Amino acid sequence: MIEASGLSKPTILKGIRELHGKKRLLGEEGRVRRPGGGRKPVEVHDPEITRLLEKVMDESTVGDPMSPLKWNSKSTYQIQQYLARQGHPVSADTIQRRLRELDYSLQANKKDKEGESHADRDRQFRYINRTAKQFLKQREPVISVDTKKKERVGNFKNNGRKWHKKRQAPKVNVHDFPSLAKGTAIPYGAYDVHRDEGMVNVGMTHDTAEFAVESIVSFRQSCRRWWRQFGVLHYPTARRLFICADSGGSNAARNRAWKYHLQKFSDEAKLEIVVGHYPPGTSKWNKIEHRMFSFISMNWKGEPLVSFETVVKMISATKTQEGLKIKRFWTRASRKLA
Repeated sequence: MIEASGLSKPTILKGIRELHGKKRLLGEEGRVRRPGGGRKPVEVHDPEITRLLEKVMDESTVGDPMSPLKWNSKSTYQIQQYLARQGHPVSADTIQRRLRELDYSLQANKKDKEGESHADRDRQFRYINRTAKQFLKQREPVISVDTKKKERVGNFKNNGRKWHKKRQAPKVNVHDFPSLAKGTAIPYGAYDVHRDEGMVNVGMTHDTAEFAVESIVSFRQSCRRWWRQFGVLHYPTARRLFICADSGGSNAARNRAWKYHLQKFSDEAKLEIVVGHYPPGTSKWNKIEHRMFSFISMNWKGEPLVSFETVVKMISATKTQEGLKIKRFWTRASRKLA
């Protein structure tokens, strides 16, 4: 062994003794060190750190006048500085580990509080649900209408991710200034609840005032187009139409322009129109939001909306496994108001 290894005899004998000693030490538990060996955690030789951590985290949030971290976000770096000032130097990694052991975790704000609700809120929901069921049972059309969020058209960042070759993600503008945009797309949609079909009328405008007017005109055009293209075909014997809409914006119940264009559409289509407005702050319950607009947003996530053609094609290409289909139309807003 001495000749094969090139080591001295005392070194070889020392290694043999260490191997025999390690076997006895390992035993059945498979340990390398003796129980209790190694460096102790900081909370063992300095229990005050745990108390100070719990004191900081248990105090109310920003602005508490008694808080040692007043107006701070309680990051591990700020907690580390506070503990160092108290004579307890500790690393930020150790603070993170200890906070997790104390059942803390990084969490975002959770939208849960809706504030005080009107006394008739549930009653309005029940009315909309009951009316929709009656119309569907009688084979009368029920549509949900709304304006999707305005989209700035241009080479701008669009939230979401899509698959690309490594380091070949599309390059977009650093800034999203309005002067760099080609315009603003205003998708106004009508969703057929019974047939799971939708139609989107894409308006084009640069001016907020134009959008306010165009959104109302788009409603009439969208409903008229929906009725002529799909309603008459699928509901040939219909005499009534139930429209579900939000209570604010161009669809507001007190908006006279809304009522005027609604009456004109009713006269043109010879339909008795019933409108159900959702209570304020409950637009997310409008079926068009979670049955159509949400899938449109998912379809173009991570895709820069570089042109109006891109907007229209991405909308028309939106489909779901449940069978959702969307038709789209254009509405070019006039550049000047009369």
